Amino acid sequence: MDYRYGRHTVFKIQYHFVFVTKYRYKVLRGDVGLKVRSLIRQTCEAFEIEILKGVVSHDHVPILVSSPPNMAPSEIMRRVKGRSSSKLFQSFPELKKRYWGRQFWARGYFCATSGELTEEVIKDYLDHHFEPKGDDNFQTED
Repeated sequence: MDYRYGRHTVFKIQYHFVFVTKYRYKVLRGDVGLKVRSLIRQTCEAFEIEILKGVVSHDHVPILVSSPPNMAPSEIMRRVKGRSSSKLFQSFPELKKRYWGRQFWARGYFCATSGELTEEVIKDYLDHHFEPKGDDNFQTED
């Protein structure tokens, strides 16, 4: 188990998100895809959200993150999608022609929790101390 440590908490909260470009336009290629990856990384780092695995596909981003307990999934998506959208329009003004409504991402998203605690794991936790590990596994499809 890879638990994370806060000032007064020990936690393992993981979310699997999938969010798509508006109209499913396949614009997350080349420089745009790399910029999206960079913006998501920056946003997650600013809010202590750890990216466990992710891919920037041509029209969507599936990502597995570890979140601190004070961040609701809706707040994570609001920050990631909102910040990346506005910064993308600044970096790539030509996107404004395609997305005339100032929204780069489709309105909704998919979210599922990732859990694996069993009685055996809990007993094992009571017998051992776990050290946190960091891993950077966020890639683009191109």
